[in-house]
Amino acid sequence: MRTRIRRLCAISALATMLALSVAGSAVAHTVQLVGPYSVTIGWLHEPTYVGELNAVQFLVHDAAGPVDDLSTDTLSLVVSTGSSTSDPLDFAPTFDEDTGLGLPGEYLAPIIPTAPGAYTFHLTGTIGVTPIDLTVTSNDSTFDSVIAPTGIQFPVALPAMGDVTTRLDRVDSRIETAQTAATDAAAKVDDARSAASRSTLIGLGAGGMGILVGIVALVVAMRKRPPAAG
Repeated sequence: MRTRIRRLCAISALATMLALSVAGSAVAHTVQLVGPYSVTIGWLHEPTYVGELNAVQFLVHDAAGPVDDLSTDTLSLVVSTGSSTSDPLDFAPTFDEDTGLGLPGEYLAPIIPTAPGAYTFHLTGTIGVTPIDLTVTSNDSTFDSVIAPTGIQFPVALPAMGDVTTRLDRVDSRIETAQTAATDAAAKVDDARSAASRSTLIGLGAGGMGILVGIVALVVAMRKRPPAAG
């Protein structure tokens, strides 16, 4: 009897943990009605950190419960922040009916946010035959904005991705400058070689002309020389 009670308590505790886990995954999300469907959208992991793999989580329910047979080909998600806009992202279901793994009615679009700030999700397409055009921006009442991970980095905080990009740009600029200088120096060496070659040819030509003039003068002098007496 005690063993049975312990098992029931363990099962109850596990069910409570699972329920809290599922509920917690959609706390900072936006819930809206789209026709006969209740849709929930937000980040899969919150807080949402720069440079960490995350995903846009999309949950769909109707009056009967989670919608697991949604065709994701009919949905398109575009993520934007500041002046940057992503290419359309694709959703994929997480629930596997054969194994029972995953969360029923959950669809994920993986993404790695690379800049801090507010993000906007623009979801378009159809759920079944119901059109959807939903735009949601992160704020205190929807879902988290993206933040730098310095607060959880230990023991040494890594440089921000923007700083790394700036440093790489500076290195690239220096490399480009060095390559340009090397190209200019090589061009000057080539010009000097060409000038030296031209000078050598001119010198050889002048020397050849001098020899030729000397030979002609010698021939002329020999012709002008009076014949020897017999």
